[in-house]
Amino acid sequence: MPEGDAVYRTAARLRGALDGRVLTRSDFRVPRHATADLSGRTVLASLSRGKHLLTRVEGGLTVHTHLRMDGSWRVLPAGRRTAPGDQVRLVLANEQWQAVGVRLGVVDLLKTADEDRVVGHLGPDLLGDDWDPDEAVRRLRAAPDRAIGEALLDQRNLAGLGTIYRAETLFLRGIWPWRKVGDIEDLDGLVRLAQRLLTANKTHAATVTTGDRRPGGQTWVYGRAGRPCRRCGTRISRGEMGAQPQERLVLWCGDCQPR
Repeated sequence: MPEGDAVYRTAARLRGALDGRVLTRSDFRVPRHATADLSGRTVLASLSRGKHLLTRVEGGLTVHTHLRMDGSWRVLPAGRRTAPGDQVRLVLANEQWQAVGVRLGVVDLLKTADEDRVVGHLGPDLLGDDWDPDEAVRRLRAAPDRAIGEALLDQRNLAGLGTIYRAETLFLRGIWPWRKVGDIEDLDGLVRLAQRLLTANKTHAATVTTGDRRPGGQTWVYGRAGRPCRRCGTRISRGEMGAQPQERLVLWCGDCQPR
């Protein structure tokens, strides 16, 4: 699933193509909104909120989308056809550009005043104006017996973190993913590091946490299961966390992140 930095970049692309322009076409290919027509309305703002995307249009309406595992937004010149076989679920177009939502996990149209219905439950956004490390720590500490690896992926605690940044943040802090939240003294340092990692990667596609942008050298543990740890040489472990069917991939170094 795309993480907060990827969704942030997607919002930036949508802003560049849609914001301030009048829609000449909207095509909702979901039954619930199949008859909706936003033509003639100006797009006011496109923004990310954690892993959610909000596109606000004139008339007090918001298009809410979520990429889930396989979704994406493609920005193409107006009139260009999409690739055969693309599972297009939404098109927003103006005279210059068209934004094509492919395999989107969520497509919804709601009143802008009701946005809290879909994003109001989220914790502080790691890349948003509302980022508040103290509030993120407070939310994490509310469940002291929970494994930190699960708590970090709970978007109600902090919004935008996924399996990649969970793995990299916990490795860099030397924390075993199953350690209880209440046993971690410096949660503030942990959430601030996560925010710095996402911020460092929000403007470029490659996820780099090591400082090495060369292919194969960009991460510490993510994508390196079974390979030697860059620090100690111990083989990187791989497992799953979370209750079925919500298990998520987790990677760690047993030596650098001891029980």
